[in-house]
Amino acid sequence: MRWGLVPSWWKRPLKDFKIATFNARAETVESRAMFRNPFRQKRCLIPASGYYEWESTPTGKQPYYFTTENGSPLTIAGLWDEWRDVETGEPLQSCTMIITEANDFVRKIHDRMPALLTPYQFDPWLSGSAGLELLTPWTQRSLQMWPVSRRVNSSRAPVDDPTLVDEVHT
Repeated sequence: MRWGLVPSWWKRPLKDFKIATFNARAETVESRAMFRNPFRQKRCLIPASGYYEWESTPTGKQPYYFTTENGSPLTIAGLWDEWRDVETGEPLQSCTMIITEANDFVRKIHDRMPALLTPYQFDPWLSGSAGLELLTPWTQRSLQMWPVSRRVNSSRAPVDDPTLVDEVHT
């Protein structure tokens, strides 16, 4: 899927879509037109080995990598939608992750974090039998973090470069 939700109701060419929809805030996911319908009908799970958050420092933004202490995968609550290209009719599936307030650990670096789900929450999330009550700061598993290279911010860095999660000393 394309990262950054393109809603099914978008009626212009994709090049005209200038809205940043990489994240959906838990507090407004139910009410914002961009996310309201996917929240009701098109939920997904986004598996991840970890995620990045940036800390503002006097010398610029420093990225940190967050992952579990035991190396198990994280699962982020997400939404998806399918848009049809107005020029070609081709379908495009896209997604976004839901973010919530940071827990005490993450708040040292950033005030937001992905809405992480446990395996027991997967079915209720996907079926829609549970909703906003799942989109809370993570308390289930210990997280760890470390500073990583600012190359994470570079569009020139290969997306599959495993060294982007290596710890650097700041």
